[in-house]
Amino acid sequence: MTEDQNDILEKFKFEKLIIWQKSIDFGEEIDKMADTFPEKEKFNLSSQIRRAADSIALNISEGSIGQSNPEQKKFIGYGIRSLAEVVTCLFKAERRNYISNNNFIQLYNEAHHLMNMMLAFRKNIK
Repeated sequence: MTEDQNDILEKFKFEKLIIWQKSIDFGEEIDKMADTFPEKEKFNLSSQIRRAADSIALNISEGSIGQSNPEQKKFIGYGIRSLAEVVTCLFKAERRNYISNNNFIQLYNEAHHLMNMMLAFRKNIK
């Protein structure tokens, strides 16, 4: 997306949230990684990790639109739970040798960083 397109967009509150932007990027990384899983995982682990990764950004955006602060906190919590699900799927993928240890560590660290950002964001909601 170009900067001009970015100026046209950003009409929704969540688009400006760094945690939403990072969760979108993380979800795309997970999607590309899941493409490398064996065919037998198409409707199992690859589907599960994609849905969980997508759910992170979906919950952040849903919680930010017209919700009360307690509701927004609740949806951020759902996003954090989805992130935990992604991490569990990453462990499964590494144990099944679908991803390398280096790829696992990189994505694990990104997930941990995103989780810390989400926890801090949730804590700052009044």
